[in-house]
Formats: sequence, C-alpha cells, structure tokens
Amino acid sequence: MPSLFASYLRVYEPLTAFDRERQIFWREYAREGRDLGLVEGPARQRTAVLEALGAGWTRLPDLPDEAYVLEWDNAVLVCPWNLRLRVAEAALSARDGVPAVLADAFVPPVLAGQAKAVVEDWRSGARVLEEGVPRVHEQTSTWGVPLRWFAFVDLDERDISLSGRRRVLRYRTEISKARRRAHRAVSVLRKSLGDAPITEAVEEGTRWLEEFHPRSVVELDYGGLVNLLPEDSLAEDDSPGLVAAGLSALSRGDAESASEAYEKLVARWRAVQLLERCN
Repeated sequence: MPSLFASYLRVYEPLTAFDRERQIFWREYAREGRDLGLVEGPARQRTAVLEALGAGWTRLPDLPDEAYVLEWDNAVLVCPWNLRLRVAEAALSARDGVPAVLADAFVPPVLAGQAKAVVEDWRSGARVLEEGVPRVHEQTSTWGVPLRWFAFVDLDERDISLSGRRRVLRYRTEISKARRRAHRAVSVLRKSLGDAPITEAVEEGTRWLEEFHPRSVVELDYGGLVNLLPEDSLAEDDSPGLVAAGLSALSRGDAESASEAYEKLVARWRAVQLLERCN
C-alpha cells in the first residue's frame, strides 16, 4: 500500500499510447480537471486501498479509473493508478509471512483467491493476448529512494520548491534520455561488476522503461520524503550526480572514486531508512 513516507518512479504516456476507448476517457478526464495533484494523490491512493480492503473483506470492489495528468510540450500525458491491481496486491501482501489463522482472519481465502486472479489476469489474461502486457505506470518505495532510480535522471532535471507548506523535489525527463542512461549504466555495471545485484536491479528497471511509448516522460518524485529532510539537505541533494560520478569512475577503472561516491550515497539514504525504526 502507498505510504506517506515514500518516493515514486512514474511514467506518463501520451494519449496515443492507449486504445481508442481509453484515449477518449483520459482526454475527457484531463479536460474536466478530475485528476488529483502529486501531493494529494498518494494519500488518496492509500485511502482507496484501505477502504476497499475494509469493505466486508469478501470481494474486490470495482474502483474508479484515476491518473496523474501532466502537460508536456503542449501534449497531455497520463500516469494511470491501476487501483484495482493495487488493492489485489495489498490483499496478497497482507497474508505474506503471517500464520494461516491470522492471514485468514485479515484476508479470507475467498478474497485472496479473487486478488490472485486479478494479479494473474493482469499479466496473463485474455486481454494480454489481444493487446500485450499491460503497463504498471508507477513504482513505489517506502522510506527511501532506490539508488538505481537515480541512474535514469540527471541533476540538471531537478524541480525543487521549498517555499510554503508543500515542499517538492522531483526529476522529470524524456523517456528516451532515461533509456539511454539506463542502458549505459547496465553496460558499465555489467563490464565492471558482472552479475551483481545492482546490475540486475538496473537491468530490471531498464526493461520496465522499454514497455512505454517513446514520447513518454519519466518522473522521479521524492514524495513524502521531503517532509523527513531539512531544507538544506534537500537543496544540496545531488544523488543523481553521485550515481553519474560513480558510473563514470567505474567506466575509467577508478574503483576508489566509484566506491567513494557509492558510500556517500548509501550513507545519505541509510539515514532516511533508519527513521522508519524511529517511527
């Protein structure tokens, strides 16, 4: 389930990436201004998931289609929420690592069966045979930002606002740029580190980026994490720059400089992750 202290990696696609029915729906949705902003959206998603799971625990309800909307180069792009899938995944996650008696009390087998069917249908249902694998447009990470995400953006693409009550720190870039950076990162990591976990993680992210329309936009949003960090830390944050420096050092064979950049990055975000234990 979405957390208020989470970061997000999103892909906004142009309307032409969707079938005709969806294009009409999302065009009207954007025209009427029905979308929520990036500040209100995560809380609304969390509320929708919790309410859906608490409504009798016997069925997965039909949920409205919602999305974030972005205007980019005079075009409308959308990042669908896929709420029904999120509810299904949350129901299954609630049973993970829990004794059967407790799992059945929280998420009865009938609800778990429905949730499993929704997830399986999402990836392998009849619609997939006709239209291809559906795309999950948003990834979420609680209490931190996965280091691999920083390989997809550049420090110059930062959008930061620390004035007022709504603080924002995010990066936006064309997906073509994100893909080039991702492939370069994989090449450097594969050559320098081989089949290391970080190599596999970046490869997975690269494959995900390849699923989307070539005129899409990628967004790395610090989300609620901006409320955990002081303004000076946010203003001075150069995490994408550290990742770029580390990859550049690896490509030159400078292991010492690469390790220095990596250790600095890990230490910075470990401090944020430790706040979860204090919570």
